[in-house]
Amino acid sequence: MKDLLNGWGLTAATFLPLVGLAVMMLIPKAEETLHKVVALVTSLAVFAIGVALIATFDYDKTGNLQFVVDKKWIQLINSRYIVGLDGISLPLLALTVFIVPLVVIYSWNHFPEPNNPKAFLALILLLETGMVGSFVAQDLILFFVFFEIVLLPMYFMIGVWGGEQRQYAAIKFFLYTLFGSALMIVSILATYSLSPKINIDGHLVHTFDMRLLSTWAGGGLARTTGILVFGGFFMGFGIKVPMFPFHTWLPDAHTQAPTQGSVILAAVLLKLGTYGFVRIAIPIFPQAAKSWAPAIGILAVIGIIYGALGCLAQTDMKRLIAFSSVAHMGFVMLGIATLTPFGINAAIFGMVAHGLITGMLFFIAGSVKDRFHTLEIKRLGGLLIQAPHMGWLLGLACMASLGLPGLAGFWGEFPAILSSYSPAAGLSLPLFRTFMVVAAIGTILAAGYLLWLLQRVAFGTPTEEFADEHIHDMHLTDYIAWVPMVVMILVLGFYPNLIFRVTDGAVIHSLAGVTKLGG
Repeated sequence: MKDLLNGWGLTAATFLPLVGLAVMMLIPKAEETLHKVVALVTSLAVFAIGVALIATFDYDKTGNLQFVVDKKWIQLINSRYIVGLDGISLPLLALTVFIVPLVVIYSWNHFPEPNNPKAFLALILLLETGMVGSFVAQDLILFFVFFEIVLLPMYFMIGVWGGEQRQYAAIKFFLYTLFGSALMIVSILATYSLSPKINIDGHLVHTFDMRLLSTWAGGGLARTTGILVFGGFFMGFGIKVPMFPFHTWLPDAHTQAPTQGSVILAAVLLKLGTYGFVRIAIPIFPQAAKSWAPAIGILAVIGIIYGALGCLAQTDMKRLIAFSSVAHMGFVMLGIATLTPFGINAAIFGMVAHGLITGMLFFIAGSVKDRFHTLEIKRLGGLLIQAPHMGWLLGLACMASLGLPGLAGFWGEFPAILSSYSPAAGLSLPLFRTFMVVAAIGTILAAGYLLWLLQRVAFGTPTEEFADEHIHDMHLTDYIAWVPMVVMILVLGFYPNLIFRVTDGAVIHSLAGVTKLGG
């Protein structure tokens, strides 16, 4: 089985959604049910391949790339088709192939206007190719191609199927992300030119191979040059996260996007930025990473507090959840800024936990919008009376989001805060311990805005506007899409080692350059 997966496993997981998309293009638009079946079967097939990869992965060698494929691609610039899976990318690949079928299932009876399942589901499959490809690519140009593939489908998903301000939100999302990508491609080309040449077929050439570049780790590079090149990666990945002050596109995009777009954006797309720091920027430029770490830490804790205060000021349920993402991704970036195995392990766990919990919150918000035709918090109330199952799930998701022990959110936030107590050698202890205190205050604010949201939406009696209306609680597709997420939130809350044992070896390997620098 493993020999078979070594040859085609990652390639199939990456490009099978495009096969499903091609099949959908041949089916007439009027065959809506058939389009739904093709999209669901395709996403479940990708999920099955993901399960096979997880089952055959060698957990004694999580720091080594497995299922590697290394083929010629663009020979003129020595860019190769290299894909592989290690302990850092495995949890994020698993999150992606887990979320996409759930989004398709939820969509079965919840298509936004204009009602066009063919185009809508085709965009979701295209997004899946970009997301999976980004997490398995081991060549900088290949990574950049997959990183950019996700831009257009999300742009159209927001711009065509979004709310009243959809065009403004879509253009803002596109321009912000494109600006970051422009700076990132400059850094990729600089990395290619500045790195040592390697011998391939008797010729000395530069390389985009991330494995070789991580081994080089910026050796012999002038300190200022490394800081500038890292800065390009910082902008590209920081805007995607998004970090403060590059976050302003996110609340608009989330608020205007259809429910499915918000779930994919929160669950997976934001993780492309944080993953890029861990996979590319830090291993290739460890010295520059240490120089940038205090600035990253400062922006992370500002984001935590700013996002929380922004939540307290919101009147729209979906916009509040969007601002909570700014705060929660701040905890992820704080863990990364410590440049320690403990902190980056916490960051990766935080990516997965945030994806599950915030994705769940957006699912619920979308269902509230479908039933009440509003997300204005002051107009809502009494959800536990009118739709008790949905109300209790909102309560569970809020508790998980505020970091209640026993649920997945706790293991994304608490270790990230604790890691700030002992950052990597050479980083300022007083500064990072200050970050720890500020981030801890952020958890108190998180409890405030999430409990406020829960109290206003779920408790009390229905407002006069909706008191006499019959509100349907949950559809079968809601149960099928949400229960797996609830199960994973609970499982990871009680057994966090399910992820930590996978990521630890790979994180230590990725931080080898930082460790060598010492103090």
